[in-house]
Amino acid sequence: MQINPNAATAPVVIVGAGLAGLTVALHLAPDRPVIVLAKREMHEGATDWAQGGIVGVLGEDDSIESHVRDTQDAGAGLVDEHTARFIAEHSAAAIGWLVSQGVPFSPDPDGPLGLHLTREGGHAVRRIAHAADATGHAIHQALLEQVKCHPNIVLRERWMAVDLITSRHLKRDEPSRCYGVYALDIDQGRVETLAAAAVVLSTGGVGKVYRYTSNPDTSTGDGIAMAWRAGCRVGNMEFIQFHPTCLYHPQDRSFLITEAMRGEGAYLLLPSATTRDGQGYGERFMQRHDARGELAPRDIVARAIDFEMKKHGVDHVWLDARHLGEAFLKEHFPTIHARCLKLGIDIARQPIPVVPAAHYTCGGVVTDLEGRCDLPGLFAVGETTYTGLHGANRLASNSLLECVVLGRTCAAAIGGLEPSASASPPAWDESQVENADEQVVISHNWDELRLLMWNYVGIVRTTKRLQRALHRIDLLKHEIGEYYANFRVSRDLLELRNLVDCAELIVRSALMRHESRGLHYSRDYPQTLPVSFPTVLIR
Repeated sequence: MQINPNAATAPVVIVGAGLAGLTVALHLAPDRPVIVLAKREMHEGATDWAQGGIVGVLGEDDSIESHVRDTQDAGAGLVDEHTARFIAEHSAAAIGWLVSQGVPFSPDPDGPLGLHLTREGGHAVRRIAHAADATGHAIHQALLEQVKCHPNIVLRERWMAVDLITSRHLKRDEPSRCYGVYALDIDQGRVETLAAAAVVLSTGGVGKVYRYTSNPDTSTGDGIAMAWRAGCRVGNMEFIQFHPTCLYHPQDRSFLITEAMRGEGAYLLLPSATTRDGQGYGERFMQRHDARGELAPRDIVARAIDFEMKKHGVDHVWLDARHLGEAFLKEHFPTIHARCLKLGIDIARQPIPVVPAAHYTCGGVVTDLEGRCDLPGLFAVGETTYTGLHGANRLASNSLLECVVLGRTCAAAIGGLEPSASASPPAWDESQVENADEQVVISHNWDELRLLMWNYVGIVRTTKRLQRALHRIDLLKHEIGEYYANFRVSRDLLELRNLVDCAELIVRSALMRHESRGLHYSRDYPQTLPVSFPTVLIR
């Protein structure tokens, strides 16, 4: 099937079916056709996994200024104040829109809008609207219900974008623009041409570039890599947030223990020094690293845990919530309670073993506050982007808010586009390739890339490690590029190709920053410079 755009019927193709993509789709659909691509099942994205909540400046004890200040403090001097203020000003409307879409937030008759608000690290007050400890799932399910019954939206599961279609593919002598995407129908094993009035990238972050991550398997940096290959700028890719508390368990290494648990009073403990097996419970340690203790921003908590683990030679630390009581834990953290209990951990009677894990990508494709990228016809929203909101570190629960606020403005910008000249992009050409003879090349390179990123480009970095990583990434890029040129594409190959591009961007950005700031900590440059700027890479 080949879809040709014209002024009346050209669809908007949205790559990614998380909160950002669905928000854009629902705002666009009343006026124009929309196609949403999800490369796995609909529930397998980062939104559905999000536990904590979404920021809303709602309470009488809160203000726009307070939220902006907390965002700036967490962002360590690299937050764009205009962006932070714009998103804070629209936070109440974002919560209201989600409520109107049927999102079942946890209620509180005495709370603003009748909602219960919780607090997370870095926030001065309670301002996090949530649905118990499964907020992302509640939001995603509610929006999916709306999307599935909308006659103007087509959902395509198990479809993956391969690359953007630009003027280069049309062999036009004109400034480059985006005309659509080549997309792989995974089940049928064929690449189709999807021409579009506009393309929206909402593919999430790059967590799977690391060996240990809280992210789902979908987080392979697809949108960032595609935009970069098409000539768009990327910014702040060195700032990868490591969530302090991912469950440490051999049967479940990607389960996040929400920051809201620390917000409600849980605290971190060292394993006891008197036990060789690490099963005893020792002392609290966060006050030695920051006066805010467990409520310090994520980069500080993650670095503190990493320091203590290496100092004491232990594989994990403990998160202790026993004092909150069984009834409270079951009411406020039912998902965590049930998941841990299934693994033999009763969080009402035992601390939870936790370790830091790659969690959120604070940089990405450079956009404005309407999602516009450098390439006309191309937009991006959510974790795929760099808007200036997150700076050198993301304030907890700002991510879902950014998706809703800028998803709406992105849809408005696309709705106001002038009709572009029609185009018929060429079909995908497989005449010079064949089926892959050995898949082991992909799996081996995938494992090697994730391990070297974990060891050389993790929570604490050095210039020598970064240089070694970049050298090996260059070799991997050559091997992967050769494989891509000679064999038919598959999801695993495309994800590996995107991950190695993103790995290069992370390392190159880290090498450019000669200071330690926020999520980027270098032993060679431990100081924080008095003045600093975002790291923007131009192809």
